[in-house]
Amino acid sequence: MQNRTLEIGVGLFLLAGLLALLLLALRVSGLTLGSGDHTYKVYAHFNNIAGLTVRAKVTMAGVTIGKVTAIDLDRDSYTGRVTMSLDNAVDNLPADSTASILTAGLLGEKYVGISVGGDEELLADGSTIYDTQSSLVLEDLIGKFLLNSVNKDQSN
Repeated sequence: MQNRTLEIGVGLFLLAGLLALLLLALRVSGLTLGSGDHTYKVYAHFNNIAGLTVRAKVTMAGVTIGKVTAIDLDRDSYTGRVTMSLDNAVDNLPADSTASILTAGLLGEKYVGISVGGDEELLADGSTIYDTQSSLVLEDLIGKFLLNSVNKDQSN
């Protein structure tokens, strides 16, 4: 009887460990078990969305307030359209807020950062953020630097 109790205890301990690993994996990947009913959608148009992915964080002042739910091409303006789900707890964002694509560290993951504006009108479900700053592409910067260096050498 004592041997069976020990086996049941070890089995429960292993089950608890597997559940903890599953929750950790869900947390790290950005997936959730909830349905996301407590969110509202906001759109933003960017000229360059290089490196931004679906499920990327949306932050304000370093605090995660939502996530990117879709990325597609706007066929009318030929810009990248980002759909973001923001928490209902942050339902007081001014309509003139700014969205920027930022990088965590030098070569880290891309995420959307929201800077608060000063308008009295608030963002609602389906609103669009018009003031955006596109992704900074490291290869473009290096190319501009090298091209600028070559042009200076040729003019001397």
